[in-house]
Formats: sequence, structure tokens, C-alpha cells
Amino acid sequence: MDTSITFRHLDSPDDWTRAFDVMKELRPHLTDAAAFGAQMRRQREECYRLLAACDEDGAMLGLAGYRTQTNTLYGRFVYVDDLVVTARLHRSGIGAQLLDKVREIARHSRCAHFVLDTGLHMALAQRFYYRNGLLAKGMHFVQPLTGNDTEAAR
Repeated sequence: MDTSITFRHLDSPDDWTRAFDVMKELRPHLTDAAAFGAQMRRQREECYRLLAACDEDGAMLGLAGYRTQTNTLYGRFVYVDDLVVTARLHRSGIGAQLLDKVREIARHSRCAHFVLDTGLHMALAQRFYYRNGLLAKGMHFVQPLTGNDTEAAR
């Protein structure tokens, strides 16, 4: 890819609305930009940050959503909730650059670990993460506590 890429955090409702179409590629259950903006506001209150990779015209090419946490397993760590590059730019290196930027943020924040989850059915994503220095350390278990999974996400 020959275009210049810049990285910036998205902190405003206007930014989140602009990011909706890219995030929807990763999370197709998202159907409404306004609801997505409200979700981003709630997650921001819980220390979620959304980093965008943008071209020289400001168009969003990819997103990395993450948060800094502390627990007894990892100590202080950055958890990547969301990583997506628009479909037309898969295999462009933007995903690796986003991971590198968030990893750099984690190191700067003195985090001991860099953590993310991916689906067991996502072999291509797993290979991507291995190539980028992440190793599988466990399985992620989930139990919906409501009858509607999308309702729980709100």
C-alpha cells in the first residue's frame, strides 16, 4: 500500500459515527450508527479507546479498540476488544500496524501483557495473530445471561 497512514484516537460522537461502517465489517450485528455511538460512549466511560488508521484524506481504513486493565492473571495489561481492517485492504499490513501501535501504547503504559481473543472458527485470524507475536494461551468461555445476545451487548 503506497498511501501514507496516520493513526489517531477517536474520542467524539462524530468520530464514532464515521467509524461505524468499518466496525460493522467486524461486528455485523451492529445495525444502527446512533446506537453504536451510544455504545462507544458507554465503553469510553469504562476506559475503552478506539484507534483509527486513516489515509491522507482522513478516510478510516481500520480500527483497533482496546482497554487497559489489571487482574490477578496478567497484572496490568492491554486487552484488544476489536481489530478490523476494511475488507478491500485485507493483507495490506494495516492490521499489523494497528496491533503494533496498540502494543506500543501497552508498553508505554508499563503493561506486562498484551491480550486478545479470537473465535475458534477463525483460522486466518489465528494465523495472523501468531505471525504478529501472539500465542494462544487458553480458551474463552461465554454464557449469555439474557434471551437476546444483542440486548446484553447494549
